Amino acid sequence: MSQTTITVVADEFGRDLEAAYATIDRIVTEARARGTDLLVLPEACLGGYLPSLGSVDDDEETRARRRRNMPPAFRVDGPEVARVRALAGDMTVLFGMCEAAADELDADGRVVRYNTAVAVTGDGVLAAHRKVHQPLGENLSYSAASAFEAFDSPVGRIGMLICYDKAFPEASRTLALDGAEIIAALSAWPTARTAAADRIEDDRWKKRFDLYDAARALDNQVVWAASNQTGTFGSLRFVGNAKIVGPGGDVRAETGVEGGLATVTLDVHAELAAVRQGMYALRDRRPGAYRLDAVLPNYPSEREPVHA
Repeated sequence: MSQTTITVVADEFGRDLEAAYATIDRIVTEARARGTDLLVLPEACLGGYLPSLGSVDDDEETRARRRRNMPPAFRVDGPEVARVRALAGDMTVLFGMCEAAADELDADGRVVRYNTAVAVTGDGVLAAHRKVHQPLGENLSYSAASAFEAFDSPVGRIGMLICYDKAFPEASRTLALDGAEIIAALSAWPTARTAAADRIEDDRWKKRFDLYDAARALDNQVVWAASNQTGTFGSLRFVGNAKIVGPGGDVRAETGVEGGLATVTLDVHAELAAVRQGMYALRDRRPGAYRLDAVLPNYPSEREPVHA
Protein backbone atom coordinates (compact mmCIF):
# COMPACT_ATOMS: atom_id res chain seq x y z
CA MET A 1 0.00 0.00 0.00
CA SER A 2 1.26 3.46 -0.94
CA GLN A 3 0.25 6.16 1.51
CA THR A 4 -0.06 9.84 0.58
CA THR A 5 -0.33 12.58 3.18
CA ILE A 6 -2.34 15.61 2.05
CA THR A 7 -2.55 18.89 3.93
CA VAL A 8 -4.95 21.70 3.04
CA VAL A 9 -4.74 25.25 4.35
CA ALA A 10 -7.09 28.05 5.36
CA ASP A 11 -5.11 31.20 6.12
CA GLU A 12 -4.95 34.93 5.44
CA PHE A 13 -2.89 36.45 2.61
CA GLY A 14 -2.75 40.11 1.58
CA ARG A 15 -0.62 42.46 -0.48
CA ASP A 16 2.52 42.19 1.69
CA LEU A 17 4.74 39.71 -0.16
CA GLU A 18 7.27 39.27 2.62
CA ALA A 19 4.44 38.48 5.02
CA ALA A 20 3.11 35.96 2.49
CA TYR A 21 6.47 34.20 2.22
CA ALA A 22 6.75 34.11 6.01
CA THR A 23 3.28 32.55 6.25
CA ILE A 24 4.10 29.98 3.55
CA ASP A 25 7.39 29.16 5.30
CA ARG A 26 5.56 28.62 8.59
CA ILE A 27 2.92 26.45 6.93
CA VAL A 28 5.47 24.37 4.99
CA THR A 29 7.44 23.76 8.19
CA GLU A 30 4.34 22.53 10.02
CA ALA A 31 3.17 20.49 7.02
CA ARG A 32 6.59 18.85 6.71
CA ALA A 33 6.46 17.90 10.39
CA ARG A 34 3.18 16.12 9.63
CA GLY A 35 4.85 14.15 6.83
CA THR A 36 2.96 15.98 4.10
CA ASP A 37 3.47 14.94 0.48
CA LEU A 38 0.92 17.35 -1.07
CA LEU A 39 0.27 20.83 0.36
CA VAL A 40 -2.63 22.90 -0.99
CA LEU A 41 -2.47 26.62 -0.22
CA PRO A 42 -5.28 29.07 -1.07
CA GLU A 43 -6.01 31.13 -4.14
CA ALA A 44 -4.12 34.45 -4.34
CA CYS A 45 -1.36 33.62 -1.83
CA LEU A 46 1.18 35.90 -3.47
CA GLY A 47 -0.12 39.46 -3.41
CA GLY A 48 -3.64 38.78 -2.21
CA TYR A 49 -7.02 38.79 -3.90
CA LEU A 50 -9.20 41.65 -5.15
CA PRO A 51 -10.53 44.09 -2.53
CA SER A 52 -13.94 43.85 -4.21
CA LEU A 53 -15.44 42.09 -7.22
CA GLY A 54 -16.98 45.10 -8.93
CA SER A 55 -19.94 45.51 -11.27
CA VAL A 56 -20.55 46.37 -14.91
CA ASP A 57 -22.37 49.47 -13.63
CA ASP A 58 -19.24 50.92 -11.97
CA ASP A 59 -18.31 54.41 -13.12
CA GLU A 60 -14.89 55.22 -14.55
CA GLU A 61 -13.58 56.55 -11.24
CA THR A 62 -14.46 53.25 -9.55
CA ARG A 63 -12.86 51.26 -12.36
CA ALA A 64 -9.69 53.37 -12.14
CA ARG A 65 -9.54 52.82 -8.37
CA ARG A 66 -9.89 49.06 -8.93
CA ARG A 67 -7.01 49.11 -11.42
CA ARG A 68 -4.83 50.89 -8.84
CA ASN A 69 -5.69 48.27 -6.22
CA MET A 70 -5.00 45.21 -8.36
CA PRO A 71 -2.69 42.56 -6.90
CA PRO A 72 0.85 42.47 -8.26
CA ALA A 73 1.25 40.14 -11.23
CA PHE A 74 4.07 37.59 -11.57
CA ARG A 75 5.29 35.26 -14.27
CA VAL A 76 5.17 31.54 -13.62
CA ASP A 77 8.88 31.33 -14.48
CA GLY A 78 9.73 34.37 -12.35
CA PRO A 79 11.71 34.75 -9.09
CA GLU A 80 8.56 35.01 -6.92
CA VAL A 81 7.51 31.49 -7.87
CA ALA A 82 11.13 30.31 -7.51
CA ARG A 83 11.02 31.39 -3.84
CA VAL A 84 8.06 29.11 -3.21
CA ARG A 85 9.85 26.29 -5.02
CA ALA A 86 12.81 26.71 -2.69
CA LEU A 87 10.49 26.41 0.32
CA ALA A 88 8.70 23.37 -1.15
CA GLY A 89 11.76 21.13 -1.39
CA ASP A 90 10.59 17.54 -1.94
CA MET A 91 6.97 18.43 -1.18
CA THR A 92 4.42 19.12 -3.93
CA VAL A 93 2.98 22.57 -3.18
CA LEU A 94 0.00 24.22 -4.88
CA PHE A 95 -0.67 27.95 -4.48
CA GLY A 96 -2.45 30.85 -6.15
CA MET A 97 -1.27 34.16 -7.57
CA CYS A 98 -2.06 36.83 -10.16
CA GLU A 99 -0.16 35.86 -13.31
CA ALA A 100 1.33 38.27 -15.82
CA ALA A 101 0.98 36.34 -19.06
CA ALA A 102 4.15 36.14 -21.09
CA ASP A 103 3.80 37.91 -24.45
CA GLU A 104 0.06 38.64 -24.12
CA LEU A 105 -1.29 42.20 -24.31
CA ASP A 106 -4.89 43.38 -24.11
CA ALA A 107 -6.58 45.89 -26.43
CA ASP A 108 -5.13 48.78 -24.39
CA GLY A 109 -1.58 47.44 -24.60
CA ARG A 110 -1.48 46.21 -21.00
CA VAL A 111 -0.09 42.81 -20.01
CA VAL A 112 -2.91 40.28 -19.72
CA ARG A 113 -3.55 39.04 -16.17
CA TYR A 114 -4.90 35.68 -15.10
CA ASN A 115 -5.99 34.32 -11.74
CA THR A 116 -3.64 31.33 -11.65
CA ALA A 117 -2.88 28.26 -9.54
CA VAL A 118 0.67 26.90 -9.73
CA ALA A 119 2.00 23.48 -8.73
CA VAL A 120 5.66 23.24 -7.79
CA THR A 121 8.31 21.12 -6.15
CA GLY A 122 11.87 22.13 -5.41
CA ASP A 123 12.80 20.72 -8.81
CA GLY A 124 10.56 23.04 -10.82
CA VAL A 125 7.06 24.02 -11.92
CA LEU A 126 4.81 21.02 -12.56
CA ALA A 127 1.77 22.84 -13.95
CA ALA A 128 -0.30 26.00 -13.90
CA HIS A 129 -4.07 26.42 -14.17
CA ARG A 130 -5.68 29.71 -15.18
CA LYS A 131 -9.14 30.30 -13.76
CA VAL A 132 -11.92 29.72 -16.28
CA HIS A 133 -15.16 30.71 -14.53
CA GLN A 134 -15.46 34.28 -13.25
CA PRO A 135 -18.03 35.26 -10.62
CA LEU A 136 -19.81 38.59 -10.56
CA GLY A 137 -17.36 41.30 -11.70
CA GLU A 138 -14.12 39.34 -11.57
CA ASN A 139 -13.95 39.54 -15.37
CA LEU A 140 -13.31 43.28 -14.95
CA SER A 141 -9.92 42.45 -13.39
CA TYR A 142 -8.76 39.16 -14.91
CA SER A 143 -8.88 37.44 -18.27
CA ALA A 144 -10.56 34.03 -18.43
CA ALA A 145 -8.88 30.85 -19.57
CA SER A 146 -10.65 28.07 -21.46
CA ALA A 147 -9.20 24.70 -20.50
CA PHE A 148 -8.92 22.12 -17.71
CA GLU A 149 -6.03 19.66 -17.81
CA ALA A 150 -4.73 17.19 -15.24
CA PHE A 151 -1.00 16.69 -14.73
CA ASP A 152 1.36 14.09 -13.31
CA SER A 153 3.10 14.78 -10.01
CA PRO A 154 5.14 12.88 -7.41
CA VAL A 155 1.86 12.11 -5.58
CA GLY A 156 -0.12 10.98 -8.62
CA ARG A 157 -2.27 12.66 -11.24
CA ILE A 158 -3.77 15.95 -10.05
CA GLY A 159 -6.27 18.45 -11.38
CA MET A 160 -6.53 22.06 -10.20
CA LEU A 161 -9.54 24.37 -9.98
CA ILE A 162 -9.79 27.92 -8.69
CA CYS A 163 -12.73 28.97 -6.51
CA TYR A 164 -15.84 29.44 -8.72
CA ASP A 165 -14.56 26.75 -11.11
CA LYS A 166 -15.83 24.13 -8.67
CA ALA A 167 -19.42 25.34 -9.00
CA PHE A 168 -19.49 23.81 -12.49
CA PRO A 169 -19.73 19.99 -12.64
CA GLU A 170 -18.21 20.01 -16.13
CA ALA A 171 -14.92 21.39 -14.81
CA SER A 172 -14.15 18.67 -12.29
CA ARG A 173 -15.60 16.03 -14.62
CA THR A 174 -13.17 17.10 -17.35
CA LEU A 175 -10.27 16.69 -14.92
CA ALA A 176 -11.50 13.29 -13.74
CA LEU A 177 -11.83 12.10 -17.34
CA ASP A 178 -8.26 13.30 -17.86
CA GLY A 179 -7.17 10.87 -15.16
CA ALA A 180 -7.08 13.13 -12.09
CA GLU A 181 -7.08 11.06 -8.90
CA ILE A 182 -6.85 14.13 -6.67
CA ILE A 183 -8.59 17.41 -7.48
CA ALA A 184 -7.38 20.48 -5.61
CA ALA A 185 -9.72 23.47 -5.42
CA LEU A 186 -7.89 26.63 -4.34
CA SER A 187 -10.21 29.42 -3.21
CA ALA A 188 -10.64 32.92 -1.90
CA TRP A 189 -14.31 32.19 -1.25
CA PRO A 190 -16.13 35.01 0.56
CA THR A 191 -19.33 35.29 2.53
CA ALA A 192 -22.51 36.35 0.74
CA ARG A 193 -22.57 39.88 -0.68
CA THR A 194 -26.16 40.45 0.52
CA ALA A 195 -27.99 39.27 3.63
CA ALA A 196 -24.73 38.02 5.12
CA ALA A 197 -25.07 36.08 8.37
CA ASP A 198 -23.58 37.38 11.63
CA ARG A 199 -21.74 34.06 12.09
CA ILE A 200 -19.65 32.75 9.20
CA GLU A 201 -20.82 29.23 10.09
CA ASP A 202 -24.38 30.25 9.14
CA ASP A 203 -23.49 32.07 5.92
CA ARG A 204 -25.28 30.79 2.82
CA TRP A 205 -22.21 31.12 0.60
CA LYS A 206 -20.20 29.12 3.13
CA LYS A 207 -22.82 26.39 2.89
CA ARG A 208 -22.48 26.40 -0.90
CA PHE A 209 -18.69 26.14 -0.56
CA ASP A 210 -19.08 23.00 1.56
CA LEU A 211 -21.77 21.46 -0.65
CA TYR A 212 -19.69 21.88 -3.80
CA ASP A 213 -16.70 20.22 -2.13
CA ALA A 214 -18.66 17.13 -1.11
CA ALA A 215 -20.68 16.92 -4.34
CA ARG A 216 -17.73 17.28 -6.73
CA ALA A 217 -15.75 14.61 -4.87
CA LEU A 218 -18.71 12.23 -5.06
CA ASP A 219 -19.62 13.18 -8.66
CA ASN A 220 -16.23 12.00 -9.85
CA GLN A 221 -15.22 9.59 -7.07
CA VAL A 222 -11.92 11.38 -6.50
CA VAL A 223 -10.01 12.65 -3.50
CA TRP A 224 -10.88 16.33 -3.11
CA ALA A 225 -8.53 18.84 -1.45
CA ALA A 226 -10.04 22.30 -0.90
CA SER A 227 -8.14 25.30 0.47
CA ASN A 228 -9.43 28.79 1.20
CA GLN A 229 -8.52 32.21 2.50
CA THR A 230 -9.57 33.45 5.93
CA GLY A 231 -9.99 36.89 7.49
CA THR A 232 -10.96 39.96 5.51
CA PHE A 233 -9.57 41.89 2.55
CA GLY A 234 -11.15 45.08 1.28
CA SER A 235 -14.91 44.55 1.39
CA LEU A 236 -14.60 40.74 1.38
CA ARG A 237 -14.77 38.35 4.33
CA PHE A 238 -13.60 34.80 3.61
CA VAL A 239 -15.22 31.63 4.95
CA GLY A 240 -12.11 29.47 5.58
CA ASN A 241 -13.10 25.83 6.11
CA ALA A 242 -10.43 24.08 4.07
CA LYS A 243 -11.14 20.37 3.87
CA ILE A 244 -10.21 16.98 2.45
CA VAL A 245 -13.09 14.89 1.09
CA GLY A 246 -12.93 11.21 0.27
CA PRO A 247 -14.15 9.77 -3.05
CA GLY A 248 -17.43 8.82 -1.40
CA GLY A 249 -18.20 12.45 -0.54
CA ASP A 250 -17.28 12.07 3.14
CA VAL A 251 -15.32 14.89 4.79
CA ARG A 252 -12.16 13.39 6.30
CA ALA A 253 -10.71 16.55 7.89
CA GLU A 254 -11.45 20.28 7.90
CA THR A 255 -10.03 23.43 9.45
CA GLY A 256 -13.20 25.24 10.46
CA VAL A 257 -13.86 28.88 9.64
CA GLU A 258 -11.02 30.22 11.79
CA GLY A 259 -8.48 28.47 9.60
CA GLY A 260 -5.41 26.35 10.13
CA LEU A 261 -4.19 23.11 8.56
CA ALA A 262 -6.11 19.87 8.01
CA THR A 263 -4.18 16.69 7.21
CA VAL A 264 -5.17 13.20 6.06
CA THR A 265 -3.03 10.19 5.17
CA LEU A 266 -4.59 7.72 2.75
CA ASP A 267 -3.91 5.25 -0.03
CA VAL A 268 -5.39 7.16 -2.96
CA HIS A 269 -5.48 4.22 -5.39
CA ALA A 270 -7.07 1.90 -2.84
CA GLU A 271 -9.66 4.53 -1.89
CA LEU A 272 -10.65 5.11 -5.51
CA ALA A 273 -10.78 1.38 -6.28
CA ALA A 274 -12.99 0.67 -3.26
CA VAL A 275 -15.60 3.28 -4.08
CA ARG A 276 -15.55 2.65 -7.84
CA GLN A 277 -15.99 -1.14 -7.69
CA GLY A 278 -19.76 -0.84 -7.61
CA MET A 279 -21.40 2.24 -9.07
CA TYR A 280 -18.65 3.96 -11.06
CA ALA A 281 -19.85 7.34 -12.30
CA LEU A 282 -17.14 7.82 -14.94
CA ARG A 283 -17.76 4.37 -16.45
CA ASP A 284 -21.54 4.61 -16.34
CA ARG A 285 -21.87 7.93 -18.14
CA ARG A 286 -24.07 8.20 -21.26
CA PRO A 287 -22.45 11.09 -23.16
CA GLY A 288 -24.81 10.79 -26.10
CA ALA A 289 -27.73 11.71 -23.86
CA TYR A 290 -26.24 14.99 -22.65
CA ARG A 291 -26.99 18.25 -24.48
CA LEU A 292 -23.72 19.97 -23.71
CA ASP A 293 -24.27 22.55 -26.44
CA ALA A 294 -27.76 23.56 -25.32
CA VAL A 295 -28.55 27.29 -25.41
CA LEU A 296 -29.68 28.84 -22.14
CA PRO A 297 -32.59 31.26 -21.76
CA ASN A 298 -31.42 34.87 -21.60
CA TYR A 299 -31.49 35.38 -17.84
CA PRO A 300 -30.37 38.74 -16.38
CA SER A 301 -26.74 38.83 -15.35
CA GLU A 302 -24.01 41.17 -14.16
CA ARG A 303 -22.35 40.89 -17.57
CA GLU A 304 -25.50 41.80 -19.51
CA PRO A 305 -27.45 44.34 -17.45
CA VAL A 306 -31.17 44.47 -18.08
CA HIS A 307 -32.73 47.92 -18.33
CA ALA A 308 -36.37 48.51 -17.56
